[in-house]
Order: sequence, then C-alpha cells, then structure tokens
Amino acid sequence: MSEPEHDGGMLVLIGVFKLVKVALLVTLGVMAFAEAPVTIAHTLASLTRWTGAFAGRELVQRALGRLLALDERTVHRLGVASLGYAGLFLVEGVGLLKRRRWGEWVTIFITGSFIPLEIYELAHKPSAAKAVAIALNVAIVVYLVWRIRRRR
Repeated sequence: MSEPEHDGGMLVLIGVFKLVKVALLVTLGVMAFAEAPVTIAHTLASLTRWTGAFAGRELVQRALGRLLALDERTVHRLGVASLGYAGLFLVEGVGLLKRRRWGEWVTIFITGSFIPLEIYELAHKPSAAKAVAIALNVAIVVYLVWRIRRRR
C-alpha cells in the first residue's frame, strides 16, 4: 500500500533521529577503545578551569570525576554496550528510512522495551533530560502503533 508523501515524513525524521544516535554511540564506542575518555575528561577539566566556565558547577565536576574514576575494563564494557546499542539503532533507522514495515515493528519493540527501564531510572535519578527522552520515546512508539493500526 502506497502512503502519501507527507505521511512518510515523520518516519524519515524518526529514522534520521535514530541514525544521529548511531553516530554518537559509535563515536563513544570508538573513544572507549582508544582510551580517549580520560584524555577528554582532562581536556574538559582544563578548559573549564582556564575559561572559568562551569568551574564552580558541581554537576560538571562530579561528571568529570566519575569519568576519570572508571577503570579500563569498565570503559571497554561501556564501549561494547555503546556499539551494541548503535547496531540496534542502525537497524531501526535504516528500516524506517526505507519505509519498511519491519522497521516500524523493530522500532516499536526496541524503543518500547526500554521505556520501563527509563521510567525506573527517572524515578531513582530524576532529571528533565530523562523526562524529555522518555516522552520522545513514548511519542515515537505511539505514532508507529497508530500508523500500523491505521493501515489495517
């Protein structure tokens, strides 16, 4: 069944969003194996001290401290996890950009399966960014379910 041009625009937008995540996660994964996190953390710490930007901000200092406290094995595990998630998002993004029905189903399943974990994380460590991410993921799942149901 052919869909109107304007109707597929949201699929393309979601697909591109997934591929942007792929790029970020692959970058993080590669950096984890290149041992770049320590270098980046030291550079950020130097820049914040030199420029005075965020120097007094507890959040930035805590994040840099956590990054520097990770051992090499943990950083590599995070790199593997990052590359694994990138693979999932790549499948989703390509399926959506090609406007394949399986891409919609895969996205519903994968994105929907993480929502309970994201809610749990939000409940224990609330933040506006997490709330926005959950809302966006719920909106994506609801939209894709609506599309599939509408076609039937």
